[in-house]
Amino acid sequence: MDTYADLVFLGGQVVTVDAEFSVASALAVTGGVISAVGGRADVAPLVGPDTRVVDLRGATLLPGINDSHLHGCAFGMSTPPLSLDLGHPAVASLADVAEAVREAVGRVPDGQWITGHGWDTGYLDECAADPSRLPSRHDLDAVSPDHPVVLYSFSGHATWVNSRALELIGIDRHTVAPPGGAIVADGAGEPTGLLHEGAQALVQNALPPLSRQERTDAIRSALATLARLGVTSYTEPGLGPGGDGIMRGALGAETLDVYRRLLADGELTARLGVLLLPTGLSSTTEEFARALTGLGGSGDADPRRLAIHGVKIFADGIVPNKTSWMHEPYVGGGCGSLCVGGATDTERTAGIDAMIRHAHAAGHQMGVHVTGDRAIDTVADAFAAAMAEHPRPDARHYVIHGDFLTAHSMEVLAAHGFGVNMNPTIKWTVADMEEMFVGAERAAYAWPYRDALDAGVRVASGSDAPVTSPDWRQGVATMVLRESKAAGRVSGPEQRIGLADAIRTYTIDAAWQDFADDWKGSLEPGKAADLCVLDGDLLTADPHDIPEMPVVLTVVDGQVVHDALRD
Repeated sequence: MDTYADLVFLGGQVVTVDAEFSVASALAVTGGVISAVGGRADVAPLVGPDTRVVDLRGATLLPGINDSHLHGCAFGMSTPPLSLDLGHPAVASLADVAEAVREAVGRVPDGQWITGHGWDTGYLDECAADPSRLPSRHDLDAVSPDHPVVLYSFSGHATWVNSRALELIGIDRHTVAPPGGAIVADGAGEPTGLLHEGAQALVQNALPPLSRQERTDAIRSALATLARLGVTSYTEPGLGPGGDGIMRGALGAETLDVYRRLLADGELTARLGVLLLPTGLSSTTEEFARALTGLGGSGDADPRRLAIHGVKIFADGIVPNKTSWMHEPYVGGGCGSLCVGGATDTERTAGIDAMIRHAHAAGHQMGVHVTGDRAIDTVADAFAAAMAEHPRPDARHYVIHGDFLTAHSMEVLAAHGFGVNMNPTIKWTVADMEEMFVGAERAAYAWPYRDALDAGVRVASGSDAPVTSPDWRQGVATMVLRESKAAGRVSGPEQRIGLADAIRTYTIDAAWQDFADDWKGSLEPGKAADLCVLDGDLLTADPHDIPEMPVVLTVVDGQVVHDALRD
């Protein structure tokens, strides 16, 4: 035998995710490529003296997981020790948040900024008991009168600061929020310390930007976590000049340079796809067009390891902030709006149409952050109009999040070969809370996986980390069960999908989003050897048990990057 395999797997459930979703029992890897799939007899001739043979003992071998919407640098910097953990269950009340800040004050030098991430009013006792009770600077001032404090919500669409931070930033009752943003004020007109959407840039511009070393450390931390979870590819959905004012520049252009250096040094242990971010959360068409012409490419990086796929645009906000643009009013009134520049809905619609037309004509794939049903219809129609004006055979544009896809938007997306990137772990997290904003019926419908697949739309799944943990196992369980995190209630049972479809959203259909389904995303001979081994039989497991099934081996391009079998 001239060429023996480097890795051979035997005795397991090899879930190929091919067109038939066939299941084999053995697989071989040679030189970073899958060289055989089938039974023991198919791989036995490839076993040589240096071949590592893994007896799966009934475990499940999957294609490497592709988290198709994950902010890697931001995820790394939002977790300890770089930031306070303010997510559930680390904190359960406003008092818990204050105590975490008080402890941090005792650890850091005078005047140093204290940062935290992950607070969610749906999991803070005082706010859950009284929806009108929102986080305030007064909750933080008593424990941190001198240290400025900036705490990012789990969604990334709201920031909570104390009075010292407001003072240093220069925000008072007379400050005008940027277009598309809001400075929340109390009954007397004074800022409460909550900033929504584009107004968060006022905080970011006052913070020292992340150093190159901080960015590098954050990405290394994220990569280590992803390897342990079996994630072999992910999309950074927005890096560029528009990200310089988001999370201390974690989404800025310099972060892309750090990724390039990690790849050159052999430290990029997952494949990376990138959407460039020309402008931030709210911008005019003219600003976007100017920024678009100045974007660079991926340089001389291996496109299978680091690829620039297109650009990201923000169309509206999120439901908990009532900034998603909806056809029907929220509970309590208001329908939100598009977040692009413009004084009226008509002007803003024209603005998003023009931005999409510019990016499409320039040859970019587009991922558009859009959550409200009226905004999604607007974006889907704009995609179709841009395609009609400048026909392209395989643009693969997609809506990001797509919480409230309508029948109309699904029909348009499917007809033109466009996709949607959904977030099952966010569904799991916010299912109970959303009822207070949009009512029980709309909250249950949110993230309509079943309808989208039935309509023929390509659906990929992502965590939006650091919004939620990049744990695809919980995502799969949520797609199958539609149960909520807080109460365990079923939310929209008619939108459940089967295990095979759920796995596809994290593998072959995520690879489709990357223009890479011809060489990754399934376990077939000739495809890249990106693998994830899950202890136990995923195909017969109770879906409730899937989130606890350990990932025991992760392989990227034939190289082992996580190995619990030998630990």
